[in-house]
Amino acid sequence: MAASAGQPQFIASTGNRSFQNAPLIENVESDQIVVSDKKSWRNFFAYMGPGFLVSIAYIDPGNFETDLQAGAQYKYGLLWIILVASCAALIIQSLAANLGVVTGKHLAEHCRTEYPKVPNFILWVLAEIAIVACDIPEVIGTAFALNMLFKIPVWCGVLLTGFSTLILLALQQYGVRKLEFLIAFLVFTIAACFFMELGYAKPDASEVLNGLFVPQLKGNGATGLAISLLGAMVMPHNLFLHSALVLSRKIPRSGIKEACRFYMIESGFALMVAFLINISVISVSGAVCNSSNLNPDDQKNCQDLDLNKASFLLKACDRHNVLGSWSSKLFAIALLASGQSSTITGTYAGQYVMQGFLNLRLKPWIRNFLTRCLAIVPSLIVAIIGGSAGAGKLIIIASISATTWVIGSLIMGINIYYLATSFIKLLLHSHLKVIARVFCGILGFSGMLVYLTAIAYLVLRKNKEATHLLALTAPESREMDNGLDDTSVYSLPREDIISMQLPPRRATVDVN
Repeated sequence: MAASAGQPQFIASTGNRSFQNAPLIENVESDQIVVSDKKSWRNFFAYMGPGFLVSIAYIDPGNFETDLQAGAQYKYGLLWIILVASCAALIIQSLAANLGVVTGKHLAEHCRTEYPKVPNFILWVLAEIAIVACDIPEVIGTAFALNMLFKIPVWCGVLLTGFSTLILLALQQYGVRKLEFLIAFLVFTIAACFFMELGYAKPDASEVLNGLFVPQLKGNGATGLAISLLGAMVMPHNLFLHSALVLSRKIPRSGIKEACRFYMIESGFALMVAFLINISVISVSGAVCNSSNLNPDDQKNCQDLDLNKASFLLKACDRHNVLGSWSSKLFAIALLASGQSSTITGTYAGQYVMQGFLNLRLKPWIRNFLTRCLAIVPSLIVAIIGGSAGAGKLIIIASISATTWVIGSLIMGINIYYLATSFIKLLLHSHLKVIARVFCGILGFSGMLVYLTAIAYLVLRKNKEATHLLALTAPESREMDNGLDDTSVYSLPREDIISMQLPPRRATVDVN
């Protein structure tokens, strides 16, 4: 049966055949990454790619901004936050990947299936807000990089970032593998730039190790900056993204456990690279800004360090002027690679969220345009009105916003603590009358109560039953296959995921 135009159907045939080595779908005309049904370590290379797209979120311009400030103000004292956040990220990202592999649906689709319309709509709005909050620093960071390299005004850089992202996304029509290679190349470009800066800065190794493994919060404002640092590492859109990206592989049913294992290893490697980059940024900033031989201008820059001022770091530690003008451009190149790659993955995440929560079937160019506008519009407004200083402040504002239960509880606890203390401080130092303060306090704490109630609803509500592919691979479960219709079995890879950006170049056909 031919697929209907614009909305192909993808199903897995079920019948009396064995599940053991059967592919999750059979489609004779699709650009897929096919995993061999033979168990081998060589299969690992087929799974490489999604982890690098996900790791970009941990080395985006928002992370660099908070890393720079952490190093400038507290030297290496907050490195342990990066270590803890990276370990938590590996656990959470592995679970997100497993969700997609085992169920054949990504997180946003599960939310649409699991929750009623009103909670689902609210979750979609919150997810979009989170994506925009993460995307704003990426857009502005790229604009800063273009300004450093080519003297382009920040507001022009914001527009160019949007257009260049859409152009680079066109690579996917040549296969998702090409885009994965591009992102991996950009990740290693960022790593090379900052490792070179690290070599010139020469931070004290013993101090770095002490900051990495000895938790400490010394000095005024350390707690707030630590929360900001952790907030820059918490990327909600990455969960939606990772659970969707894994659906681009054609995995045999016998290889589901292997896929989960290899995805965890691949994610671990990619996140380790991101971890080392973050450590390098903090170490370079800490070594340079806490040096005793800084000139007055550099000392002033360190006191209020942001992305737009950070290009002086390598020049300050390149005392013999070995790099010349490249001492300031090296950071800009890393920032450009970080911002451009992170805007690509942010666009991906926005589209998966829109498709999953709302089940919208928009033309790819319309979906790309809408997703880009959500982040570019607020960034453009701030860049035009506030200039570079206002854009830099917007980055900080956007970043602050079992084991997994512990991690989730800690993140929610930090959110409540930071919101409550900041709100109380705002009320105490405001010039409002007492009645107005009381009224604002009631509204504010009522909002926090609604937040806690919503969390309780999501946690305590009874889950719907779900069929998992791992259960279907068990011998005792295969006999149940005869009683299932075609739509009962999830299919991988998902063609709508593979062709998310651009329409397929040739028609697809259902195979029953």
